[in-house]
Amino acid sequence: MHDTSAATDLEIISLSSPRQAMSLAGIQEANLKWISRSSGASVTLRGQDLYLKGTPQQRQQVRQWLELLKPLWQTGHPVTVIDAEQAFRALSGQEATAYQQAQAGVLARTRKGELIRPKTPRQQEYVQAIRTHDLCFGIGPAGTGKTYLAAVVAITALQNREYERLILTRPAVEAGEKLGFLPGDLVEKVDPYLRPLYDALFEFIDPAKLPQLMAQGVIEVVPLAYMRGRTLSNAFIILDEAQNTTPEQMKMALTRLGFRSRMVVTGDLTQTDLGKHRLSGLAAAERILAGVEGVAFCYFDQRDVVRHPLVQRIVDAYARYESQQ
Repeated sequence: MHDTSAATDLEIISLSSPRQAMSLAGIQEANLKWISRSSGASVTLRGQDLYLKGTPQQRQQVRQWLELLKPLWQTGHPVTVIDAEQAFRALSGQEATAYQQAQAGVLARTRKGELIRPKTPRQQEYVQAIRTHDLCFGIGPAGTGKTYLAAVVAITALQNREYERLILTRPAVEAGEKLGFLPGDLVEKVDPYLRPLYDALFEFIDPAKLPQLMAQGVIEVVPLAYMRGRTLSNAFIILDEAQNTTPEQMKMALTRLGFRSRMVVTGDLTQTDLGKHRLSGLAAAERILAGVEGVAFCYFDQRDVVRHPLVQRIVDAYARYESQQ
């Protein structure tokens, strides 16, 4: 990539290939439209040349934004509006270096060949904490990648034979786990509640092969109620939706951890279904285990939402509303 000045307020940036240009621009040039709105500069694409028009400060901001996204567009990796927003937010929050470090780490490749990277500095810290602690808590709003990143690290570790099995669990029924009142056998009862975990698995494991892995006990997807009395050795365990556990259930789950095992607990304390007067097991664990050696707590906020841009605006709006109540 090289820059040439065509006028005092115009700058042309030539990319190396049409593929890079298409990757950076996004679908219907959505990324360029977004950065134009956010920076105040006019950013347009002609062939494989970017035309930047604006003040020196605006154009410098766009160049910095391009540099942060370079690991993606340089290889032709699709750049989404979410990527564009995260990079710009990193610049605004003076987290450019941390963002670059996050982008440099490829965690895994999906069955479709897509490269999975942490998208924010806090996601990078979370992945590192999972890898270096036997027990890691990921706490924050929906859409911040808590469960997904834990599943990516777990599946990669399983494929590398670091663990013998992967166990995914969560409270099966909000506010009670009363499975006996649900129709069907065990699988039919818990499937609706564990579907988000299945979705993460399917990105890396052929759905046709999953039943065999489950039959062999290599992968277990079970409701939390069925974890009682077990000791889980040489396993990677993910406890999802932990805000809906009671303190007793949380203690039971955490004490299942056996030798050569690792556990990640994820949840959003603002979305508990236990009722206003019942303490969440996740909130209790946060108080009880603070400072305990071998335990890490990672926190996410609205800046880490990596779903549809509207989701972040929804999270922001609810946070403002709840702070006023």
